[in-house]
Amino acid sequence: MKITILADLYTDGSHDPSVDQVEEALRAGGHKVSRLLVPDDLKAVTAGLARRKPDLVFHMIHDFGGESGLIATAAVVDAMKLPYTGGGPGELFIRGHKSLAKKILAYEGLKCPDFAVFSRDATLETGGQLRMPLIVKPLERDGSIGIGANALVRDTTEMMERVVAIHREVHDSALVEEYVEGREFFVGVLGNRERVAFPPVEMDFSGLPEGAPHVLDYKAKWEEGTSEFRGTRAVLPDLPEEVKARLQKVAVDASRALMVRDYARVDLRLTDTQEVYVIEVNANCDLAQASEFASGARASGMEYPALINRIAELALERRRPAPLPSPGSNGRPAARRARKDR
Repeated sequence: MKITILADLYTDGSHDPSVDQVEEALRAGGHKVSRLLVPDDLKAVTAGLARRKPDLVFHMIHDFGGESGLIATAAVVDAMKLPYTGGGPGELFIRGHKSLAKKILAYEGLKCPDFAVFSRDATLETGGQLRMPLIVKPLERDGSIGIGANALVRDTTEMMERVVAIHREVHDSALVEEYVEGREFFVGVLGNRERVAFPPVEMDFSGLPEGAPHVLDYKAKWEEGTSEFRGTRAVLPDLPEEVKARLQKVAVDASRALMVRDYARVDLRLTDTQEVYVIEVNANCDLAQASEFASGARASGMEYPALINRIAELALERRRPAPLPSPGSNGRPAARRARKDR
């Protein structure tokens, strides 16, 4: 196939290193690959794709135009009637609006922490009676933006200080949710009609200073050399099969409930009483070779090139029409024909 990787062009002229890794994997799969690295300019997206005329767009936008950019570029590619990987604009909106996602998950019977939303226009939305301690984070930002060591709060004064800081510094509403004490797992999910969950990857917090909250904050994710970065690492845990199976089932159910397409990483917490809580469902998640998603795939026996090429195949399969029921079956087409014959 002719595949175009659509990704961000940063202001310093660089791009996410995972773009190179995905391109190499797709070339290893025999595809003709081009890349379209774009600044915050929708015209660059439409013009670039019109010139390339790809059979498939590998959608790797993350920072384009802020949090809504991922939705905007998905909508543009949709309007151009090009197949593309990952979520559509509707699915990405649901996944990105964390309070809406939690309501859907709760409706489907999946455990989520109780929460409240403090929007910037001072309205309050609550999802239950909250118990301290709480985690305060931006409502719609990803990548642990706005989450630091002070995100874990233990009284109302600390909570409101963080809410105001998020309003002022991140320019987003604040999501306040109960802190779930327990082990943190990332479970990758691959597929659409039939979804497969990879083995859980655990975030090991044992290297953090004593008393530090077990939270994967911004420093732990992005700032090498900090105690938070050095003190956290992803590991493949040795879990009882029953626990592993429950984590995987919850991840599959959560990805299906939020209509995630092709691939996702589901963040979970497992309490001492063996309850599984969904913390977040990450559609269009990080695809770097060192990511938790790719690590889970390798643990299942799927190497990185096969993983990336399977995502491309899944995106194309969604565009193929579903097979019609065969003549004489119990399907509707045969029933309509029978009525016409009479």
